[in-house]
Amino acid sequence: MVMPKLSTTNLVLAADAAIDLQLHTTASDGQWEAAELIGYLKHEGFGLAAITDHDRPEIAQSLQELALAEAMPLLVAAEMSCVWREQMVDVLCFGFTLEPNPLTTLAADLQQRQQTIITNAYAYCCGAGFLAAEMQPQRDAILSQPSASQPHAFAALVKQHNPDLAPAQFSQLMQAAGCDFATTPIATLVAAAQQSGALCILAHPGRDDGFVCFDQALLEQLWAEVPLDGLEVEYPLHTPEQIALYRTFAAQRSLLTSAGSDSHRPSKPPIRYRAGDYRALLGRLGIVVAEEQPA
Repeated sequence: MVMPKLSTTNLVLAADAAIDLQLHTTASDGQWEAAELIGYLKHEGFGLAAITDHDRPEIAQSLQELALAEAMPLLVAAEMSCVWREQMVDVLCFGFTLEPNPLTTLAADLQQRQQTIITNAYAYCCGAGFLAAEMQPQRDAILSQPSASQPHAFAALVKQHNPDLAPAQFSQLMQAAGCDFATTPIATLVAAAQQSGALCILAHPGRDDGFVCFDQALLEQLWAEVPLDGLEVEYPLHTPEQIALYRTFAAQRSLLTSAGSDSHRPSKPPIRYRAGDYRALLGRLGIVVAEEQPA
C-alpha cells in the first residue's frame, strides 16, 4: 500500500524554528478558515504547526492537502473531548494514520451522540415554551455543525428567542434541557488513538475554566489510570509555577511535552514556541530538530 504523502515528510527544523501545536479553525469552534490560517503561518515564518480541531480527525487528509499546496509543514492532529472522573479533559492526538481508524470511528460516534443531545434539548425547550416547533430548520442547521460548536449554537438560539431570561434562569434551563458536550471516557479515547498510531498529549492541564486543573497529585492519579504519552507544558493560561511543575513531572517520567497557543481567531494569533524545546515529541513524529548551535 502506498503511504499518503505528508507535509512533514523529511522535515528538518532548526532548534529555534517557530512551532505552535494547538490551533483551531471553523472546522470545529474556531474563526480561522483553514487556508487562511495555513497562509498566515507560512507568511509569519513558522517551521511547523498543528491544526487540532475538536473531535475532527477525519479532516486530517484535507488539511494535509492544503499544507502541501502551500509548502507549510502541518502535523496530522486533532483535539478530542474526554471526561475523567466526570470532569472535562481534552487530549491532543498527534500523528495518527490518515485512513479510517478507531479514532475516526470514535469521532463519528461522538458526532451522533452530540446530535442526539441537541435534538433532545430542542424538544425539551419546545415543550417548555422557550422555542417553537417551526424553528426546526434552525435546529437542523445546528445539527450540521461540528460537534464542538453545537452546544454553543443551540444556547445562542435559545438566548435569541428568550432575551428576558436572567443568567441564572438561562443556566437552569440549559441544565434541565441537557444541553451539554458529548464526550468520551479518556481511557477509551487514548486506547482508540494509540491503536490509530497517535501520540496522546494531555491538553492545557492547568486550565480551570470548566476543565480539570491538574496539580501534582491529580497528575499522578491520572497517569496511574491512563497511559498518556505526555502533556502540554507551555500554554497561554499556564502560570510559571504550573509550567515548571509540568516540565518536572514529564522529566521524572520520561514523558513527552508539547506547546500550543490554542488560537481560535486572528485576534489571538499563534505563538512562536521553540522547536528545540520539544525535540522529543517531534522526533517521535518523524521530524528532525537540529542540535543547538554554540553561541
